[in-house]
Amino acid sequence: MIMHTLQVFLTSTRPGRAGEPISLWFLEHARAHGNFEVTLVDLEAVALPMMDEPHHPRLRQYEHEHTKAWSATVNAADAFVFVLPEYNYSMPPAFVNALDFLLHEWAYKPVGIVSYGGVSAGLRSAQQAKQLITALRMMPLPDAVSIPMYQQFMDEQRNFLGNDILNTSIVTMLDELERWTGALAPLRAPVHRR
Repeated sequence: MIMHTLQVFLTSTRPGRAGEPISLWFLEHARAHGNFEVTLVDLEAVALPMMDEPHHPRLRQYEHEHTKAWSATVNAADAFVFVLPEYNYSMPPAFVNALDFLLHEWAYKPVGIVSYGGVSAGLRSAQQAKQLITALRMMPLPDAVSIPMYQQFMDEQRNFLGNDILNTSIVTMLDELERWTGALAPLRAPVHRR
């Protein structure tokens, strides 16, 4: 069986971010799923500046080392899971910036979304993300993990614990992500022009 590479994106860069324990909780479940090689991509650690490349990403004429490194990271993935909070009914700005740096590296890869927030479970952020994701030729899955009132699942050490409903939704999403990753593989193969 081919092991596809899954990158789990911790998209919040805010100090004290709830996204970190939620991402680690998801990461543990994704590794236990056993059908992906799973790595965490922390946008705080990546530390991209605001888009500073002079050429359009479609040209892949990157001038900065941080962009070249970011291109290599994203290019190595077969699938993504974006762990998204909701900021002012929208997505985290560091996440939007990270997507905008590249174009071809994202294409034909499926995306699962883990959203979290208050009563809305971060769903407005997730819905807006889907518009941007599809513009970059990624395939957002309808199956998702939506976490309302996320604080109720935190223990005193700020570990995220989840519950049976959330744990089941992870398995459902990862099963679907595996199907789409395999189905889209031919589209990710290099195109040989004559």
